[in-house]
Amino acid sequence: MTAPGAGPHRIAVIGGGPGGLYAAALLKRLGPAREITLWERNAPDDTFGFGVVLSDETLGGIEHADPVMHRALQREFVRWDDIDIVHRGHTQTSGGHGFAALGRRRLLEILHERCAGLGVDLRFRTRAPSAAELAATHDLVIAADGVHSATREAHAESFRPRVTGHRCRYIWLAADFAVDAFRFEIAETAYGVMQLHAYPFSRSPEGGGASTVIVEMREEVWRAAGFDVPDPAESVDQCAKIFANTLGHRPLRSNNSAWLTFRTVVNEHWSHGNTVLIGDAAHTAHFSIGSGTKLAVEDALALAACVEEQPSLPAALAAYESERRPVVESTQRAAAASLRWFEELGTYVDQPPRQFAFNLLTRSRRVTHDNLRLRDPAFTSGVEEEFGCPPATPPMFTPLRLRGLELRNRVVVSPMDMYSATDGVPGDFHLVHLGARALGGAGLVMTEMVCVSPEGRITPGCTGLYTDEQAAAWTRITDFVHTASPGTAIGVQLGHSGRKGSTKLMWEGIDQPLDHGNWPVTAASPLPYAPDVNQVPHALDRAGLDEVRERFAAAARRADACGFDLLELHCAHGYLLSGFLSPLTNHRTDAYGGPLAHRLRFPLEVFDTVRALWPDDRPMAVRISATDWAEGGTTAEDAVEIARAFVAHGADAIDVSTGQVVPGERPEYGRSYQTPYADRIRNTLCVPVIAVGAISSWDDVNSLLLAGRADLCALARPHLYDPHWTLHAAAEQGYSGPGAPWPLPYRAGSRTPPTGRTDAPKPRLTLG
Repeated sequence: MTAPGAGPHRIAVIGGGPGGLYAAALLKRLGPAREITLWERNAPDDTFGFGVVLSDETLGGIEHADPVMHRALQREFVRWDDIDIVHRGHTQTSGGHGFAALGRRRLLEILHERCAGLGVDLRFRTRAPSAAELAATHDLVIAADGVHSATREAHAESFRPRVTGHRCRYIWLAADFAVDAFRFEIAETAYGVMQLHAYPFSRSPEGGGASTVIVEMREEVWRAAGFDVPDPAESVDQCAKIFANTLGHRPLRSNNSAWLTFRTVVNEHWSHGNTVLIGDAAHTAHFSIGSGTKLAVEDALALAACVEEQPSLPAALAAYESERRPVVESTQRAAAASLRWFEELGTYVDQPPRQFAFNLLTRSRRVTHDNLRLRDPAFTSGVEEEFGCPPATPPMFTPLRLRGLELRNRVVVSPMDMYSATDGVPGDFHLVHLGARALGGAGLVMTEMVCVSPEGRITPGCTGLYTDEQAAAWTRITDFVHTASPGTAIGVQLGHSGRKGSTKLMWEGIDQPLDHGNWPVTAASPLPYAPDVNQVPHALDRAGLDEVRERFAAAARRADACGFDLLELHCAHGYLLSGFLSPLTNHRTDAYGGPLAHRLRFPLEVFDTVRALWPDDRPMAVRISATDWAEGGTTAEDAVEIARAFVAHGADAIDVSTGQVVPGERPEYGRSYQTPYADRIRNTLCVPVIAVGAISSWDDVNSLLLAGRADLCALARPHLYDPHWTLHAAAEQGYSGPGAPWPLPYRAGSRTPPTGRTDAPKPRLTLG
C-alpha cells in the first residue's frame, strides 16, 4: 500500500471491457512502475455486440492522452456522414453528421495489445476477487464490471444505485455487409411497430464488411410477434425477414445474442473508499445515442487525469466524479429522451415523411433545427416546406389559426404570477409588464392566473376578475395591447387556488401561510398542501361546487367584455380544478371521486359552463399537469385521457405543464423537460398543444415545432430576462417578415448594436 498523499501504486481493475482496459493502459503509461492487474471472467475474444461508435470529441481525448492508441484506432475506423430513415416506402437522407465506428472485438484486441505492451497483468477467464478483498490489498480498485456490476450491488448502501427498466425489448445482431449510412427502418407489422438501427463497422475493398443491426420494439409487440420463444435462431431469422429491405434479403447472424430490456443505471455516489465505478457500472445511457463505450472511455480518461493531477486518492476520486457527473447526467437526459421517443414510436408513424425523419433526428434534443440546417440545408429546407413555412420564414414565425383567432407566430408569453395586485386589481405594473411583452413580438401574451373569487386567490397580491373595478383595469390592458401592438393576441387564464390559497407572496415564503389575515380554503378533499404547514381545506359540497362553477362563469363573462382573445382554464399545478384530477389530492367517494372519469366530472362541468358563455369564434385552452412527478399520481397515460376529455368537450388547445401538485414531487429537470408530455398528447390525439418547461432558445422553439411535438411554445423566464425575446429571435435569424413586426417607434433598434472594433489588422509575420 502507498503512503497517504502518494499516487496509487497497486491498482486492481475488475472487468475487461473498453473502459477497464483503457483505464489500465492509461494509468500504466502515466506510471510505468505501477502494478496494475485486470481480471476478466470471459475469454479475450468473448464480446457482446458487434460494432462501437466513437465521437470526434472522444477520439481527440484519446489522441492527446495516448497517440499510439489513437493511431491504432484510426487505421481501423469506418467513417460515414449520412443518416437514412426508411418509413412507409420512403427513404429520407440527412447528411453532414460524421460517424466513426469499428468492431468491438477489434477494439478490445487493440486495447489488449496496448495493455500487454505496457506491462498490465491481464487475467482472462478469471473471476476477480471481491472489491472488498481487493481494496484491502490495493491502493485503487476500478470497478468496470458492467451494467450488472457485482461491485455496485455488494456496496449498494454506499453507491446508492437506482436501476430503472424500460418498455422495449431489443437484440444485438450483425449483417455481413456494410450499410451505406446510419440507417433507421420502421416496420409496421400485424403485431405492432418495430424498428431497426444499423450502422457499418468494417468495410473491405471487395465491397463486403459488416454492420451492427439492433432490432427493437415495445414489450407487447415482442410478445405478440412470438419473439419470447426460447429459440433465438428463430428470432434472428424472423428479424431478417421483417427487415429484408435494409438487408437486401441477406441473413442476420447472432453472437449468443438474447433479447434484452434496457436498464438505466444511476448512482448517487461513484466511489466508496478506494473503490471507484466507471462505465456501465456507474451509469448507462440508451444505445440509440451510441454512448456506452464512449462514456466508458471518457471515464477512463478523466479518472487517469485526476489521479495524476490531484495530491491524494480521495481528492482524485472526488475530482473525477465532479468532472464527469454533469457530462454523464446531460448524456443520460438526452438518452432518456431518445429512449422515450422509440418507446412511443407508434404515435409518430402517421407524420408526413420529412417531419417524421426530422422528429427522429432531433429526438434527443442534442441535434436541433439550426444544427441540422448547417449540416444539411437541403434536407432542412424540405422539412420546412412540408411544415408550411412561408419562404425565408423560420418555423416559429409561421402563423397558426385557432377558431377565429390567427396568431402571427408560435411564441407564447407563459402565464407568470406577479403577486403585485391590490385587492385583485391589476395596476400600472401589470400594464407595463404585459404591454412590454406584447410590444416584444410574441404572438400570444397570457395573463397570470386570474382568480375567480377573493377566496380563490393564491396570495393577497394575486389578480382577480370578480369585480367591475378589476374588469375595468383588465380592459385598460387589453386595449393597450390591441392598440399599441396590433396583431398581438392577449389571453386570460382563469383559475382558483384551492388548497394552495391564503399564502404569502412568493418572495416572502412560497406556499407558506400568511402570518395574519388568512382566509378559509376549499378543495376536492380535506387534505392540506403541506401537512402541519398549510391549513386543512374544506371539501366542497354540492352547494360549494355550484358556487365555484358560477364564479368561473361570472369571470368568463367579464373576460369577454374585457376583450381577451383567448381563455385558458387552469386545471394544473395543484390548484382547485387540478386537485379534482389527481388521485393524490382527490379522495372523494361521491360522483366526483374515484376513477379518472369521475375525477374529471367537475373540471368538465366548469369547462362546459365557460365554453357556453365564451364567444364561439374565440378559442379556449386548458392547462393540465401531465404528471404529478410522484408515485400514485397522474401518469402520462392519464394525461392523454384528460386531454381527450377536454377536447371532446370543445377545447381548442391543451397547454401541457407538469407537477406542482404535491410538495414531495421529484421532477426530472432539464432542457425542454416537459415537452415529451405535450408531444405525446399532440401525436396521440392530433390536437394543438402548447409546450412549456425550460424552453429557452429560438432554436428549441423551431425544433419542437418542426418535429411536430408542439404547435405553440410558451416561455416564461426568457421573457422576464428579455421582454423583446421574440423580436430579438427574429433579428438573430435574419427574419423581418410579418410574423415579427417591430413597433414603429422601435424599428431603428431592430439591428444588433455594434459592440466594438472587429477590424483590427491581423498579424502577417512572426519574427523570431
